[in-house]
Amino acid sequence: MQLAHIDLGKLTVSPFNMRDGKLAPDIADILPSIRQRGIVQPLLVRENGSPDTFEIVAGRRRYYAAKTIADEGQSVEPLPCAIMEPGDDAAALEASLIENIARLDPDEVSQWETFTRLLKAGRTVADIAATFGITEIMVKHRLALGNLLPAIRNAYRRDEIDAESVRYLTLANKERQKEWLALFNNPDIYAPHRGQLKAWLLGGQTISTKAALFPLDTYAGQIVADLFGEESYFADAEAFWQAQNEAIAGRKAAYLEAGWSDVIVLDANRYFHSWECEKTPKKKGGKVFIAVSRQGDVAFHEGYLTTKEARRARSKQAGGDEETAAPKPSRPEVTSAIQTYIDLHRHAAVRSALADHLGVALRLMVAHAIAGSPLWSVKPEPQRAGSEAIAASLAGCAAQAAFAQKRREVLALLGQSGEQETVSGGNGDDFWTPSVFARLLALCDDDVLRVLSVVMGETMQAGSAIVEAVGMHLNVDMGAVWQPDGTFFDLIRDKEVANAMLSNIAGTNVAEANISEKVKTQKQIVRDFSEGTNGRTKVENWLPAWMAFPARAYTERGGFRTAEQWAKVAPLFAPPTAE
Repeated sequence: MQLAHIDLGKLTVSPFNMRDGKLAPDIADILPSIRQRGIVQPLLVRENGSPDTFEIVAGRRRYYAAKTIADEGQSVEPLPCAIMEPGDDAAALEASLIENIARLDPDEVSQWETFTRLLKAGRTVADIAATFGITEIMVKHRLALGNLLPAIRNAYRRDEIDAESVRYLTLANKERQKEWLALFNNPDIYAPHRGQLKAWLLGGQTISTKAALFPLDTYAGQIVADLFGEESYFADAEAFWQAQNEAIAGRKAAYLEAGWSDVIVLDANRYFHSWECEKTPKKKGGKVFIAVSRQGDVAFHEGYLTTKEARRARSKQAGGDEETAAPKPSRPEVTSAIQTYIDLHRHAAVRSALADHLGVALRLMVAHAIAGSPLWSVKPEPQRAGSEAIAASLAGCAAQAAFAQKRREVLALLGQSGEQETVSGGNGDDFWTPSVFARLLALCDDDVLRVLSVVMGETMQAGSAIVEAVGMHLNVDMGAVWQPDGTFFDLIRDKEVANAMLSNIAGTNVAEANISEKVKTQKQIVRDFSEGTNGRTKVENWLPAWMAFPARAYTERGGFRTAEQWAKVAPLFAPPTAE
């Protein structure tokens, strides 16, 4: 018997599994535990004849629980498995695994304590894995908990932190862990978890080293790795893309040297649609298409021609050498003039009917906003932070996390992966727009409006007057989703502003008493009042004038764009005056 971790996609339920059936099993009792802690007891599997694929002999419910979590859009680590050898008795192996696991404390922090004692006594990781019937990776996972702050370990023991968040916290050094712990312990501030935590730790950049086409030992930039030794990420996205693009260029040159007629590198995040192409071998002029995602992944599609190119190639082949016998073009059924006539009259009829069907028009508009068209150019707000500190602050914002959850719900309504970064931002694909339209037609009005609200949120320009107008109309309470953090105070440099802010939170007397102090000192007093630290009485629900709706300036000098924008549009939203 060999213990290993196997990807979910390489596992299937064996037809000889005694519990195998057409219906999925009831997993309600084990799903919460697996969602929180992952799978501990290995599945019993055996090779099924195909390369690197296995069938499950025992552990069907654990498999379906992991599959359910994956279908929800969450990441699922490879499952621990015991691989049967020819001649192994399945019942005896399963009983042995259960017996070994029963000897292991279910509390993972207690497991860490046990494993640490065994290591000090001279046992190896392999020895510990064999003793308890688990994989060596699982032993390393538990030992990695020793590098976390004790307060984080204890919170994990109390099930206050989920396993995925703990894994990402192993990416952080002790200082970064302390920063997160301060957020976690403050009930008035949102502490990022799961995917948001990863973005917070990495400054918004989460490009895995698995995406790299180049050897990592040649990469000069910084790489951040978790303490489990399995996941690592590029800390500098710009440096990664420079190395990745050089590697893509090298692969393109190699393809051309190998005799491919052409190599097409698609625009970033543009999908390769095989239905728009025909499979064509290299000797018949096939091309290579390279698709690059925003997450850094690169896919190579060898041996394709677009449908139009393939049709032209067949026509040329049927007519012989083009120089001596050019193929006779077929006469189209309609002339361009008749086609224009048909198009315009059909367009006139459809838009006239559309004006009487408001629900259809709404869905069509949303489809265009999502997928685009030659007449629609809709771009998601990129939220460019300009610095890692601002990006990290935004990643930890409660409003950002709440919107990300709403986006995942909308993507599920549209049948899309919850891992997509945006709903909107299509490139006007002639097939994609009707596809989205068809999906929206199947949704009720409330769901369509939910989709529309997220698309509108994605495409609303940050720093624009419309943000102020919508915020005022909705009476947005910034205090419910934002509290001043370290990044906010670090960015304040103006002494007059700091003193005015101090007057706002602590009163004129305190501000005047500290008017000659340095900016740093005045900012610290403001922070003490906002947090209730250093003996200051906490000012509940305090918001800087900059952050409230409507936003207000602290000085008369001007240059605060947000307040100036609202001043220009405020008359448009003022209630009508009585005659």
